[in-house]
Amino acid sequence: MKNIDIFEKSKLYMPGGVNSPVRAFTNTKVNPPIIRKGLGAYIWDEDDKEYIDFVASWGPMILGHNDFEVVNAIKAMVENAISFGAPTESELILSKHMVDTLDNVDMVRMVNSGTEATMSAVKLARGYTKKDKIIKFAGCYHGHFDGFLVEAGSGVLTERIPGSPGVPEGSIQNTLIAKYNDMESVKDLFERFGEEIAAIIVEPVAGNMGVIPGEKEFLQGLRDICTKCGALLIFDEVMSGFRVAYKGAQSIYKITPDLTTYAKIMGGGLPCGAYGGKKEIMEQLSPMGPVYQAGTMSGNPVVMAAGYATLKKLYDNPRYYKHMESTGCELENGMEGIAKEKGIPMVMNRCGAMMTAFFTDKTEVKNYEDAKTCDTRLYGKFFEHMLKNGVYIAPSQFEAMFIGVKHEKQEIEKFLEVMKNF
Repeated sequence: MKNIDIFEKSKLYMPGGVNSPVRAFTNTKVNPPIIRKGLGAYIWDEDDKEYIDFVASWGPMILGHNDFEVVNAIKAMVENAISFGAPTESELILSKHMVDTLDNVDMVRMVNSGTEATMSAVKLARGYTKKDKIIKFAGCYHGHFDGFLVEAGSGVLTERIPGSPGVPEGSIQNTLIAKYNDMESVKDLFERFGEEIAAIIVEPVAGNMGVIPGEKEFLQGLRDICTKCGALLIFDEVMSGFRVAYKGAQSIYKITPDLTTYAKIMGGGLPCGAYGGKKEIMEQLSPMGPVYQAGTMSGNPVVMAAGYATLKKLYDNPRYYKHMESTGCELENGMEGIAKEKGIPMVMNRCGAMMTAFFTDKTEVKNYEDAKTCDTRLYGKFFEHMLKNGVYIAPSQFEAMFIGVKHEKQEIEKFLEVMKNF
């Protein structure tokens, strides 16, 4: 079937024809291509149209589609195992690799998604501190857990949903909202609720209001106030982990969180997540401690095999990060130059292999309020132009573009050539 036929029929069986809202291309004038195949930096749809992929499954495909080692690891595992719901050696191999190669992680608990990782980390922080309130930041998205769906950026912002119907007021009464890159707003909350605050959860490099790196002084301020007030600092590195650097944003900023959440890249393209941190905190998890969290599919052997193959390849090849930094810089500079030449209002934000072009007249974008000044209609036209000409980018202004190992000079040149004709 053709793209349009599959999408229209899908609407009969799935809300909006999709299983995640951003895939529906809401607020654009095009139907989503139905992806059939991927290889390296390219994907093909059911109409057999080729695209250079800068979405990368929303981040995970850093090694490119159908990486040889990852595919072989999956094939080897499924010869003997798909799922047991029981301990396997593959869990040990990936867990040990993460603890051995990551800073600030003494133990990990595997889960199945970024949402599971963040909601479980918050539960653990509450259990450990015996406090209830958490601080999150406007525009930061930590998954669709009820307690996070307040000013959550990304999907809810794209869909123009002010909060999220279906979330009772009681579910968010312990969620406090601060302003990203604004330490004064955090201090104000601690002055009012300090004795009740269990944790701060933050994306050190925000990716769901567009890419907005945390300022060093801001992130260090979060570390300092948590230490002073007996709260835990949780870095949500679901997106930035293994991407902006192998050891994540915390290795760039040299700031030590108490807990870190991971997903996306660590599954090698399969559903996976994890949270980890200091041993004394992690040992509060059942069966060692009183904080209960479980999952039938957690530590699935096929996922563990794909994850280990991916992380080992990244760890063994630090040159990949140099390549992605160079490629990302070339794309960033090229886009800035074209925007200036054509009079397009644009601010480029980039951290390593993730970046966003904000279509705004502002001189900088450093928080949610800045991001909301973007001309989403202009971005929509840009997106449609790029897609029509074989460059696959996010349909939302408030998402990231992802550079991967397989993006080479020719892919960057094609992107820039298409942009010149916008």
